[in-house]
Amino acid sequence: PHVGVFDTAFHQTLPPHAFLYAVPYDLYTGHGIRRYGFHGTSHRYVSEAAAEMLGRPPAEVNVITAHLGNGCSITAVQGGASVDTSLGMTPLEGLVMGTRSGDIDPAIVFHLMRKLGMDADEVDDLLNRRSGLLGLSGVSNDMREVLRAAEAGSDRAHLAIEVFCYRLKKYVGAYTVVLGRVDALVFTGGIGENSADIRSRTCAGLERLGYVLDAGRNAADSRAPRDVAAADSPIRILVIPTDEEALIARDTARMARGM
Repeated sequence: PHVGVFDTAFHQTLPPHAFLYAVPYDLYTGHGIRRYGFHGTSHRYVSEAAAEMLGRPPAEVNVITAHLGNGCSITAVQGGASVDTSLGMTPLEGLVMGTRSGDIDPAIVFHLMRKLGMDADEVDDLLNRRSGLLGLSGVSNDMREVLRAAEAGSDRAHLAIEVFCYRLKKYVGAYTVVLGRVDALVFTGGIGENSADIRSRTCAGLERLGYVLDAGRNAADSRAPRDVAAADSPIRILVIPTDEEALIARDTARMARGM
């Protein structure tokens, strides 16, 4: 048997008020223009792993999961179901990414076409392949190289990091309001799992919302799932390595048993 895995599947629980864009409704009904979300397998895996770390079933846990790599997305998970996510109809919306812009004013597209004479393919290339960390820093799409450049004195690299973390922080705040009660914030993906600096910059200022990072725990070098929140933090801050392949294998085995 063959099993098809769709990275959008976890986000099929999004309510209409979260997945609809404020454009003519017939663009949704006739052309499927809506938010679909991506990285669903990763968000599901780490949200379930977070519930296990908290010692509670997924149905009783509300978590915010941040998948941060060359592609980045953040998801609000309520009782095991995705209720909002940053990536939209395509993987271009939302957070700042390695080469993708994330959220921008849509009219920038018209400006680029009218004022700079760019066609649709050129704008597509600019926003998907020449923006994000690469476009802002002028250094790289790799956060490790951008961090090194910032340490070496690059103002643009420092600014790229600030924009990246500021955008992420805004989404954490927004999804905290969406969920009402948050049990854990989860960092995953290459950046989320390995960059203590990005985790620290993101959580700075979120203490009033209940996110209190422990500097020592956060800085500890480990590849294991771990809690890096302060002991008295109202909300746990977890670092969980994602394992999409394991989740796909488990789902495949379950489906095979049911055939």
